[in-house]
Amino acid sequence: MTEANILIIGGGIVGLATAHTLCRRYPDKHITVLEKEPTLAYHQTGRNSGVLHSGIYYKPNSLKAVNCRTGKQMMEAFCEREGIPFSHVGKVIVATDESERPRLNNLYERGRANGVRCELIGRERLLELEPHVHNAIAAIHVPEAGIVDYKQVCERLADGLRAAGHNIVLGAEVTAIVERPGGLTAVTTRGDYSGAYLVNCAGLHSDRVTQMSAGQAPAQIIPFRGEYFELKPEAWHLCTALIYPVPDPNFPFLGVHFTRMISGGVECGPNAVLAFAREGYHLTDFNARELWQTLSYPGFRKLAGRYWKMGMGEMWRSANKGAFVHALQRLVPEIQAEHLEAAPAGIRAQALAPDGSLLDDFAFHETPRIVNVINAPSPAATSAFSVAETVVDKLEEHM
Repeated sequence: MTEANILIIGGGIVGLATAHTLCRRYPDKHITVLEKEPTLAYHQTGRNSGVLHSGIYYKPNSLKAVNCRTGKQMMEAFCEREGIPFSHVGKVIVATDESERPRLNNLYERGRANGVRCELIGRERLLELEPHVHNAIAAIHVPEAGIVDYKQVCERLADGLRAAGHNIVLGAEVTAIVERPGGLTAVTTRGDYSGAYLVNCAGLHSDRVTQMSAGQAPAQIIPFRGEYFELKPEAWHLCTALIYPVPDPNFPFLGVHFTRMISGGVECGPNAVLAFAREGYHLTDFNARELWQTLSYPGFRKLAGRYWKMGMGEMWRSANKGAFVHALQRLVPEIQAEHLEAAPAGIRAQALAPDGSLLDDFAFHETPRIVNVINAPSPAATSAFSVAETVVDKLEEHM
């Protein structure tokens, strides 16, 4: 059995940022990170668009709003220290119909309340920023929105942890957590690891890990696959930076959008369809047990009853490239199907309460020796260092 002071389950950006924060606050403590995959940042962290979110979307004073604003500054400072490229390319949130203008104005006021540097702009100014967004009637410009490579951030965090003498174990899937007087043990596929405290940053599997110690989780993770296309190089000129639609405030997804990547190129998407497996990155990925857990969950049935029409639209865009292109053309009318090539999909781990309500904010569940991060969707990558501070603060209360 291998011993450490603190165990962290999950080698994504939240788990690694938590280990980094613990290392800085408690340099005498030994940390072990347990990651079930053969590489770090394998799931949500390594499959997102790399956007540095500004915090404009989130309810003022919510954990998302506070942690996004603080976390963005911390992320940018870390990247500057470590020489990791990032860029403030800016974002436009575009209204294409008069019915969207009230929501656009409300979003602007929310951004201002959150301290986001943003401005309402008309069509003429928008076309100066994004010359191919011809359908717009108004927009919000967020110049501080940016892009970065979060996998590179994770690599640098891991290098620092290893250099400080901490342990990162890959291929170590946690199958049980056994609490005992004075500590606990994580049983994994690569042996047993003991510690005094544990942090669960398991993302897609955070509810399952919570159940290992708490008996049940306050919410269940429902996997939604986000499918993307990339623009072919000859169409890159159609998007200068980040182009987003006005989101539906009743739904947690932002709608298909355009994202210029830090590595070059432009990504388009995602839609949001129910995945048939927790790690169902392809339409053909199917896990009968996991799908049954989703379909039989009371919260999912209630959610489906409320949003079935929107869900059918997302499924239609998944099955029909023309429908996906039509959604993109609302923002950039010149986009054609021949401009797009398929890109890797991602999975959003959305926590859903038994009453069918989507957990919209970051959420945690604590026991005397364990802090479970039970909901950390976007903007968790942008917010990672601030979320890590929150987790460590919670852990300190028990330590």
